[in-house]
Parts: sequence; C-alpha cells; structure tokens
Amino acid sequence: MPFAQIYMIEGRTAEQKKAVIEKVTQALHEAVGAPVENVRVWIHDVPKENWGIAGVSAKDLGR
Repeated sequence: MPFAQIYMIEGRTAEQKKAVIEKVTQALHEAVGAPVENVRVWIHDVPKENWGIAGVSAKDLGR
C-alpha cells in the first residue's frame, strides 16, 4: 500500500488539496501499479512560521 506524505505551507484551498490527492494517487498508480483504492495520501499543512527558507520563516517572507 503506497503512502505519500505531502508537506505544504498552509493556505491552499480545499479544491487545490483535492487536486493534489487525485494527481498523486494517479501518479503512484501509474508508476508502481498499485490499485487506486490502496493508495493513501496525507497532506501536512505547515504553519508559515514553522517553515524556514534561507534562514527566514515563510511568514516573515510574506509567503
């Protein structure tokens, strides 16, 4: 059973997350032949202040 964990900075819409889940599921199905019903996708919404880019939080960078 493939299990994908996706880490993204918070702020994506429900529709965007749905699209990520659908596309990652399809990609794993095609790449490794796993049945779609066996693929699991977990999206981690990371608060902007917990995501660092070049030593600065994404929040401070205005991301």
